[in-house]
Amino acid sequence: MPMERPRISLEGRVALITGASSGIGAHLARVFARAGAKVVLGARRVDRIAALADEIGADALPVVLDVTDEASIIAAFDAAEAHFGTPDTVLANAGMADAGRALDLSAEQVRRVIDTNFTAVYLTAREGARRMIAAGSKASGRGRIVLTGSITAEMTGQGDSAYAASKAAVVHLGRQLAREWARQGINVNTVQPGYILTEIDADWFATEGGKAQVGSWPRRRLTPIGALDDPMLFFASDASAYVTGAHITVDDGQSL
Repeated sequence: MPMERPRISLEGRVALITGASSGIGAHLARVFARAGAKVVLGARRVDRIAALADEIGADALPVVLDVTDEASIIAAFDAAEAHFGTPDTVLANAGMADAGRALDLSAEQVRRVIDTNFTAVYLTAREGARRMIAAGSKASGRGRIVLTGSITAEMTGQGDSAYAASKAAVVHLGRQLAREWARQGINVNTVQPGYILTEIDADWFATEGGKAQVGSWPRRRLTPIGALDDPMLFFASDASAYVTGAHITVDDGQSL
């Protein structure tokens, strides 16, 4: 691949990434592959993950994955094992936002946010841990699970109560799972990105309201997606052998 190889190596690792069809997931799939990992690209949008797999090459496997369906998660891990071997690295990245004030969101909207942003993360991490333990992570100490959180987990705002609460649950889930699996050779950590310019948010940040939001931050700029590369690679790599139950905020000071 034409881009520069990352500073942190994932050579010899098999990484399963959820939400890999766009945004952070697609970006990190490319980064992990450049770092030497074989990457399993999980998402519902088959055309997108197939195109991304073609771009990355033989080290990528697209798998149809609906993270809200436990059977689909299990099937994705089965496909990964059959093709590359047991994933020793899992990036539970899939998520969604359903904006609206608490008085206006329907029960169905709240359930959809919680199912995608919390329950799906729980099930993905659990299935990954089951596979890692069965493959001998207790002896190797190489199990890595990384959760994608959000700075909204530690902030208050208008119109994102369900989303923010789901992300607060994710960061605490990371600590709970890290404690449970500490003696199984599995490290669980969370990265909390700030507002990053991806296709999901591009329209908003092009509006006057979006520009005003950027102007309210201490550095008055959006965080580039590449700012996530080193923290994510660190948590996914052998370099983080002594780091578990941690979370790191990558937001260029937006939450200050």
